[in-house]
Amino acid sequence: MADEQGCASPLELFNSIAAQGERVRALKAGQASKDELDSAVKKLLSLKMSYKAAMGEDYKAGCPPNNPAPAGDSGPDATEAEEDFVDPWTVQTSSAKGVDYDKLIVRFGSSKIDKELINRIERATGQRPHRFLRRGIFFSHRDMNQVLDAYENKKPFYLYTGRGPSSEAMHVGHLIPFIFTKWLQDVFNVPLVIQMTDDEKYLWKDLTLDQAHGYAVENAKDIIACGFDINKTFIFSDLDYMGMSPGFYRNVVKIQKHVTFNQVKGIFGFTDSDCIGKISFPAIQAAPSFSNSFPQIFGDKTDVQCLIPCAIDQDPYFRMTRDVAPRIGYPKPALLHSTFFPALQGAQTKMSASDPNSSIFLTDTAKQIKTKVNKHAFSGGRDTIEEHRQFGGNCDVDVSFMYLTFFLEDDDKLEQIRKDYTSGAMLTGELKKELVEVLQPLIAEHQARRKEVTEEIVREFMTPRKLSYDFQ
Repeated sequence: MADEQGCASPLELFNSIAAQGERVRALKAGQASKDELDSAVKKLLSLKMSYKAAMGEDYKAGCPPNNPAPAGDSGPDATEAEEDFVDPWTVQTSSAKGVDYDKLIVRFGSSKIDKELINRIERATGQRPHRFLRRGIFFSHRDMNQVLDAYENKKPFYLYTGRGPSSEAMHVGHLIPFIFTKWLQDVFNVPLVIQMTDDEKYLWKDLTLDQAHGYAVENAKDIIACGFDINKTFIFSDLDYMGMSPGFYRNVVKIQKHVTFNQVKGIFGFTDSDCIGKISFPAIQAAPSFSNSFPQIFGDKTDVQCLIPCAIDQDPYFRMTRDVAPRIGYPKPALLHSTFFPALQGAQTKMSASDPNSSIFLTDTAKQIKTKVNKHAFSGGRDTIEEHRQFGGNCDVDVSFMYLTFFLEDDDKLEQIRKDYTSGAMLTGELKKELVEVLQPLIAEHQARRKEVTEEIVREFMTPRKLSYDFQ
């Protein structure tokens, strides 16, 4: 990504136009002032002119450069593609099936995790691939083959993931990246850093610094309860670590110097009325991608490759990071992207920590889980039992089935449930019962493990220290 619009690649311009178009629509919907709206529209037109100059043709929504629209792509799906909107703060789709991830791969310019890559991971680790890989829940990547090349040549890499602690309560969707990261840590036997962005939540939400930091510590207990190895895992709060790690802050400043305001506006949609803390925050999320941000673990090594498992809405941060890396002499981080975890009410809605019925929380009792699933989980079943027996249910939109793809380990059983529900042999109530029987023990076991996490254990995980690796 270059310094100014004129030098940006066509794909970056395309993404900037899509984001700016979205912004103009939001301003109109929010009755913004005429000046603000005019300035946003002017910027949109200027981006479109730059695009036309670069490509020799007008911008067309839903048709990224080098990916012309397939013939006849003007049916209902064509408008649907425009309505999927994904950035680190907002996920919107009009389809009950959820976001169209194949289109997202094209729009973000990442690569699909195919059978070949999954087989390669299996060969490298000697372990059966995690169900999230087998089922396409982690579906997209950047440079994973490079990580495997390094690993097969006995070169080290490390894992980095994170959590924005916006409330004390975490829901099952928040566990997805951590469950997978724990598996990666186990099969590759590598160190892991987990960033708690309490600073980000202070900047974006109506929280005090103490509240944001308190949530980081509480959320860390849920993360530790996933079973991470204390000898290989460092969890840090930005508010704490930034002040005690010169290596980390130096990298933040290097990144800040090499990213322009224009670029972050294009990537994140920041406006002139956003506080300067937000504008510089992306550099803080980028810094853990570089090994010398953690001198206590890696010494002064700058060349240890980083692998980041995260939900795909976080990708804009790391597109920026990958662009900056070679300019400051570091390797680009590799990424593994997951799909979004659907809200109970259906895949179009985003789960919200403030709406207790939008998800299953890690604090829910067995009874609450049962009630929520039975009452609120969006069903792909028919209106009457007779119709359901005749026509069957739709697993593509049924939230209980979606949740089972995340949490039921047994592939054969999942496939049997899919067949029975689709044929009408299994009713919605029976499908929900299957989900409740998977979730209740899962949450109860998590709660039992969390109870054992003392303040002392949290302190140990969050103390900068050498991990049990020898990076000589």
